[in-house]
Amino acid sequence: MTSTPFTAPVDGGAIAGGQWHADAPGLPVLAVHGITASHRAWDLLADGLPERRVIAPDLRGRGRSNRLPAPYGLDQHADDLAAVLDALGVERAFVVGHSMGAFVTVRFAERHPDRVAGIVLVDGGLPIPAPHGIAPEDLPALLLGPALERLAMTFPDRSAYAGFWRAHPALGPYWNDAIADYVDYDLVGEAPELRSSANADAVAVNALELDGSAGYAAALAALPGPVDFFRAPRGLQDGAPLYAEALVAAESARMPQLVVHEVDDVNHYTILMTAPGTGSVIDVIRTRIQAAETQEGAS
Repeated sequence: MTSTPFTAPVDGGAIAGGQWHADAPGLPVLAVHGITASHRAWDLLADGLPERRVIAPDLRGRGRSNRLPAPYGLDQHADDLAAVLDALGVERAFVVGHSMGAFVTVRFAERHPDRVAGIVLVDGGLPIPAPHGIAPEDLPALLLGPALERLAMTFPDRSAYAGFWRAHPALGPYWNDAIADYVDYDLVGEAPELRSSANADAVAVNALELDGSAGYAAALAALPGPVDFFRAPRGLQDGAPLYAEALVAAESARMPQLVVHEVDDVNHYTILMTAPGTGSVIDVIRTRIQAAETQEGAS
């Protein structure tokens, strides 16, 4: 299902994105994508929530927002989200973040708490400690692998870019129309020098903000509950998970409001971009939104 595009004024220009079911009543969903992704990561989730307005920006430095200038930090992304809601006439939203977008979600709740009716974190948002001995400039490549490598590459045509992703271990074996559309949207430029829309400088900035520093861990712990966290058992290359079970257990002990959901047989991408993965997330989102609306109606 193709979204309807929108733009919203933000510091330095206009942020772009897409929304689905714009006339749907009730609390909308604000969906925040990952570090090298775009709003098209949310196609299947929006398709599975036909009763909800779903709003998804292309974050600063990605998608059709890739020409927006720095700063690219989590705080700026959070303020951009508030500007998107302002432009679309939305007071409050239920916020769902995937990967780095989950970190943006936490900062958004910290900086704009009155705009947040509830939070879901999808395989992201819990601090990821930097491995010992890894230089800061090497961390993005370690975390992201081929997803980062493509930012320095050019492609002669669209089929070549699709071929790059079809060879990716976390996406190729699970290829579907949603993944194909997501990949195609990411391309910018002209043949024979097509490239990814993601700005490498923006990606590098955000990769260094995922360790819980600069007050992030405190902001996460201070979130009102429930905070739903969905864990994928496989990671960005369909192997080791982004979040080991021990790390999630430690965060659960620190955050009694954290509700952990284990999603079977998905990786960091397919938890969103395949029907089985998204279906697991949608059921919880629907229940939480209904509870939030009931609470607001009673207050």
